[in-house]
This record gives sequence, C-alpha cells and structure tokens, in this order.
Amino acid sequence: MKQSKSPVTRRDFLRGTAGAALGLALLGPEGLKASGRTQGRSTVILVRDREVMDASLRVNKKILTDMLDQVLTGVTGESGPSEAWKKLVRPDDIIGLAPTPFMNPTHDELMDAVKESLVRAGIPAANIRNAQGRSVDLAPLTALICMPGLKAHWLTGVGTVIKNYIMYSGAPRNYHYQDSAKLGEIWNLLHVKGKTRLILVDALHPVCDKGPQVDPRYRWAYNGLIAGTDPVAVETVGLKIIQAKRDALRGEPWPLSPPPICIEAADRVYHLGTSDPGKIDIRKVGWTEDALV
Repeated sequence: MKQSKSPVTRRDFLRGTAGAALGLALLGPEGLKASGRTQGRSTVILVRDREVMDASLRVNKKILTDMLDQVLTGVTGESGPSEAWKKLVRPDDIIGLAPTPFMNPTHDELMDAVKESLVRAGIPAANIRNAQGRSVDLAPLTALICMPGLKAHWLTGVGTVIKNYIMYSGAPRNYHYQDSAKLGEIWNLLHVKGKTRLILVDALHPVCDKGPQVDPRYRWAYNGLIAGTDPVAVETVGLKIIQAKRDALRGEPWPLSPPPICIEAADRVYHLGTSDPGKIDIRKVGWTEDALV
C-alpha cells in the first residue's frame, strides 16, 4: 500500500476554527491560565480504500478488516493486529467500545470488525462491551476505544471525537453552553480519565454540514478510517477533512458555524493532546485521491 506523510498547516486549522480565541476567553481567567501545550509530536493514521463501500454504500467487511489491521499496525508500529492490540490493552481489560449512536452513526460492520479483532488477539468476548449511552456503567470498564463517526454538528461545529463522551457527563445539556468549549472537561472526569486506549474514527461516509437531521447533500463516500492515541490531534485532522469538503462544495471558504472551539480548548485548557498543526504528522495509507489532507 502507498503511504504518505504530511503535516496539517496552521492556516488549515485556523480556517476551521475562526473565533477560537474569543471562545476560549469565555472560559474565564482560570481556563486561560491553564494553557500549556504538549511538547511532543502526535501521529494520526489515515487509511482509505476505494472499494470498501460499493455504489449502494454497502460495506465490504473483508476490506474493512484489512483497513483496521493497517490502522492498528500504523498506530502502534507493531507487525500485526494482535501484537498491536497487546500494546494497547491488557488481556484482563474490560473494554468499552464507544460508537456514535446517531447523526452519522458508527457502522455496525466496524464495531464487529473491532470486536472480532480483539477476540483474535486473546481478549475474551465477554470482556468487550458497547459503552455508549447515558445509562452505561463505566466503573467496571478499564479501557475505552473511542469510535465516533466523522461529522459536523449543529451545536459544536464538529461533533466527532471530543464530543463522543458527552453522555458520560451525566448532564450533556450543560456542555453545549459557550459554543461547547468545555467538552474536553468530560475526558478528565474520574470515571473517564486515562481509560481511552485508541481513537478510531469511522470516516467511511462523513457528514460535512450540521444536523440534527442529516442532509444527504452533505454526505459523501470518503471510504476512510482515521486513528491515533491523541484525541485532539485526531479531531484536528477530521476537522481539516470536513472543512476542505465544505470549501470544495461551495467553491469558496465555508466556515463551520458555530466554530469548533472545543478542539483548541481540549488542548490548551484540558491538556488532552495537541491541536497544533505543526506537531501533527499524518500518515496516509492506501487510496489518496480526494484525501483532503
């Protein structure tokens, strides 16, 4: 498979986050004082295959499984998927898979592929659970795999990675004030913090304009998976793809509204990872036509 590596540029990020400085100011002096950044670099893996969906958007499970294998080895540097899982989770972990339940839901085929891959790696099937929803008991879970669908969102600008745990807050409505700048706080709650081992974004059929009802004019077959261990870096790359698609559709800049300020806040205020494009390396595997990054 062809691989390529490219950085997200600062201009790319700022085009998708107009108004971020104003939004961060809404967090108040305490939030602004906590504005340190991660010093290391983050790697995001993008795997695409033209044939993973047919013209009727039916998913080819074998190709999708091959893509997942490439994601796992790319993220971990291991030689195979089972070795990769062993680097990410322990055999005795109780693992929660956290998909997007609606508004471009995570494909069932991807959920199944992850479960089957974990079992092949030696994780008992009984230790793998669906962990999405308000009533999920996170206490028994020792590991989370964040599995959102790539999408724009009418309340947060982008509604992929950082927003995916909103039901874990117990009060999701409270996190939509101030243009949802405080979504990153959820990742630092005691029952969530430190449990996420992999971020795996379903970018097979993304949505580039806000809902809540998905408009088919703004969905397209991107045929990809985006992954990494830094949630902010993965979100930043997803944002770049969504913004580039929007601009292409309009033939001119078409900024997200509201601006997705939760991404930079997740970095500067909640220290979840890096939103600095200069510190994000994108490794592309497979089909690169119209990759948008």
